[in-house]
Amino acid sequence: MSIAKKLVGQTAAYGLSSIVGRMLNYLLVPIYTDAFLPPEFGVMSYLYAFVGFFNVLYTYGMETAFFRFANKPGADQHKLYNQVLSIILSSSVVLTGIIMLLSGTIADYKNYTAQEQNYIIWLAAILAIDAIVAIPFAWLRLQNKAVKFASIKMANIIITIVANLFFLWFCREIYNGTFLQGLRPFVTIVYDPYFGIGYIFIINLVANALLLPMLWKELRIFRFELSSEILRPMLVYAYPLMLMGMAGMVNEMIDRILLEDWLPEGLYPEHSNKAIVGIYSACYKLSIFMTLVIQAFRYAAEPFFFSQAENKNSPQTFALIMKWFVIACAFIFLFISVFRDDFGYIFLRRPEYREGLMVVPVLLLANLFLGVYYNLAVWFKLTDKTKYGTYISFGGAAVTIVGNLLLIPVLGYMGSAIATLVCYFTMALASYLLGNKHYPIPYPVKTMAGYILLAIGLVWVTIVIDIENWWVRHAFSLAVCVAFAAIVWLFERRRLLKL
Repeated sequence: MSIAKKLVGQTAAYGLSSIVGRMLNYLLVPIYTDAFLPPEFGVMSYLYAFVGFFNVLYTYGMETAFFRFANKPGADQHKLYNQVLSIILSSSVVLTGIIMLLSGTIADYKNYTAQEQNYIIWLAAILAIDAIVAIPFAWLRLQNKAVKFASIKMANIIITIVANLFFLWFCREIYNGTFLQGLRPFVTIVYDPYFGIGYIFIINLVANALLLPMLWKELRIFRFELSSEILRPMLVYAYPLMLMGMAGMVNEMIDRILLEDWLPEGLYPEHSNKAIVGIYSACYKLSIFMTLVIQAFRYAAEPFFFSQAENKNSPQTFALIMKWFVIACAFIFLFISVFRDDFGYIFLRRPEYREGLMVVPVLLLANLFLGVYYNLAVWFKLTDKTKYGTYISFGGAAVTIVGNLLLIPVLGYMGSAIATLVCYFTMALASYLLGNKHYPIPYPVKTMAGYILLAIGLVWVTIVIDIENWWVRHAFSLAVCVAFAAIVWLFERRRLLKL
């Protein structure tokens, strides 16, 4: 019981810092979409899409390798810490140096201004700091210092949020004459409206740099040392993880990159490609409601799955969990989809961004199937056949790339959304079919598919039936959501009452 309590406490500390961080960051979306036009938001989204790939490249699986080797019997954890941090520090300096040297060439290729070239340089520094502090954070986890880990993470998030609010809302509103006009002379000292999205990058850089003094105790014990004898087996262990990480980033981020570079001229005559990336990326943010639910579920469910692995009734338990997970996600998909205009008005402050709201139901459904895949993945984790996870990830990446290349020229950002949906559905289907062979679980497939199709059908009804009156339209949308809940109650009430 004490071990279980410790596990739950650490899961909460590590998980909540991540989930709360994403929720708080999401609150910045209205600030960004009010402060910046779609082309500016598009530049930021495009560059941060590359950050996802480079984060994987900079750490190249060594964080996980450090955990694996440091937990072996007789391992000298401090020596391993020195070795891993030394090689990460060395490679980060080299990679960042290369990016900085090539920043001018990259900027010329993308027709970026001198200011936008600075964004590339700042991102290179951010990547280096991210990679370097990843190992001290791993050390904290190894030492079971969950509270310190979560506290530093939350401090970093709060600094980022407060700085964004200060510059992009408080200072901007005073500068524009919205309120507190007496403070305008002081605000002009620290705020320049022409700095634009540069504030996002520089705030990120400063907030990340402040992690170094916060982790000073962990960095102070570091001694630079490199041993090929120690590092070689760790690198062999780590590189497949890097490849899996890259495949995951393809599924998550490649659409923003391909959308700007692959979108034909004239498909959106009123917008530049940068603006289209900005519109799509902003609308993509509305699917984070589903993502947050899935992430929270994973933190709670994965330890539970492993703890129940030896129970003879575990397949039935896993099947029941999956069914209710699908029902909950189907309702979230339905609710956000039918009220997407309202969510769009709240979070996408400029009307230009709301032009892309049509992709929201597709992306929500895509993330629903991603959640299903994470549930289904229990079979290869419990049977130690994780190689199948690699195969599925690479298959999903291939589907994503091919889907974007085929659909973007025809459907624009809707093509990217559909490619994401097809990718995650394919991954879920592949995992189900393989799991049925290697670790059969009696999932109620017909029931789950029925609820998903019901939610899709109800969303389609609200799209087809166009009601102009605001009150009637919202009453109808609410009635649709109530109808879904009533149907679930009708078919599941006996099981619910029994529970």
